[in-house]
Amino acid sequence: MAIEITRPAGLKDADSLLYRKITWKLIPFLCLCYLAAYLDRINIGFAKLQMASQLQLSEAAFGLGAGLFFVGYILFEVPSNLILQRVGAKVWIARIMITWGLLSAATLLVTTPTQFYVLRLLLGVAEAGFLPGVLYYLTLWFPSHRRGRIIALFMIGLPLSSVVGGPLSGWIMSRFDLWHGLHGWQWLFLLEGVPSILLGLLAFRQLPDSYHQAAWLDAEEKAQVGRALAADEADAGPVRARFRDGFFNLKVWMLGGIDFSILLSAYAMGFWMPTFIKTAGVTDLTLIGLLTAVPSLAALVGMLLIGASSDYHRERRWHIIVPFMVGAAAMAASTFFTYNVTATVLLFSLAQAAIIGAVPVFFSLPGTFLKGTAAATGFALACSLANIAGLVSNSLMGLALDLTGKSGGALWVFAASLLLSSLLVVALPAKLVNR
Repeated sequence: MAIEITRPAGLKDADSLLYRKITWKLIPFLCLCYLAAYLDRINIGFAKLQMASQLQLSEAAFGLGAGLFFVGYILFEVPSNLILQRVGAKVWIARIMITWGLLSAATLLVTTPTQFYVLRLLLGVAEAGFLPGVLYYLTLWFPSHRRGRIIALFMIGLPLSSVVGGPLSGWIMSRFDLWHGLHGWQWLFLLEGVPSILLGLLAFRQLPDSYHQAAWLDAEEKAQVGRALAADEADAGPVRARFRDGFFNLKVWMLGGIDFSILLSAYAMGFWMPTFIKTAGVTDLTLIGLLTAVPSLAALVGMLLIGASSDYHRERRWHIIVPFMVGAAAMAASTFFTYNVTATVLLFSLAQAAIIGAVPVFFSLPGTFLKGTAAATGFALACSLANIAGLVSNSLMGLALDLTGKSGGALWVFAASLLLSSLLVVALPAKLVNR
């Protein structure tokens, strides 16, 4: 039975001030790291506009190469998160970022499809564990009722990577093409890999492994964090903490299925948005980059609004289901306006605001019923299962474009998947997740 803990108003105000301080110390830096991570993951969509023809890659072959990233990512997700729990966030997040930055930059050396496939696979291995690692790390600082908003603030790095990366990528590819003998797509990988390496070096200095090691918290503030986390754990009742409680847990596998549907759509929009806009009639690379940023701005707003609303109402399920329905409808509708630039941008803006907007709410769920090793395992397992979508999404989209010349068939499949996964959300116990 849940234990109700009542706190004086003064203590609640003190907690708010303390968590504002913690938020400012951790979240902007982690957000920048996620921005760099996702930028290195999706810049392949812009590079495709030049490198596909130069490397003689068909749409299906490019989709396979883009998707191979997720093979390495999936295989190493759980081991990576367990290592993070053992060695600490500071060392492991720094390692992840430095290695993925180096491998992303090394893509400029690719000259054959096989080399492209190998580097994409290795990039997935290098990046595995970053997102679930940070999500697990945040459970060591923030109680459940604060996580929807906090995860939203951290994850705005995802849409920001396109808001910043879209115009930046288009500009780099136009401005630097054939400078010092390198093509624009080669400069793209080189210049956008550097920030990840620098942030990785900073992570080793910036991130305390937990609130116990935070030099910028005094003894009383550390005690406050401990009390807040203890109260949250008491409110949850019995919480599972062993490896098998995270791995052999039906709810975790259900979360993996829900996230699979999210990522089918998210990766389709993230990797293929430049292609959608080019198909609609835009040929200028800089303009493609600017237009790609518009749906990402909408996603940023959606994440902040939906995450804040979910925390305020302490409701999780319908803050996922309703956005899924809206996003599915918008994606399906976009297939009727393939050659209309305005409609394409507007409909994908609505789809991203809804689907990406629900992501922070979704990622607040595992921490409501898992802790410790189980939480590290559960976050990583759900992400591993979900990221199979990266391989499926890119391969299916490439196949649809090769066979029909249109993306409609794939987008309808992704929309249907969102609607089906809403049934899994309904099956999650409201009393457990609505905290």
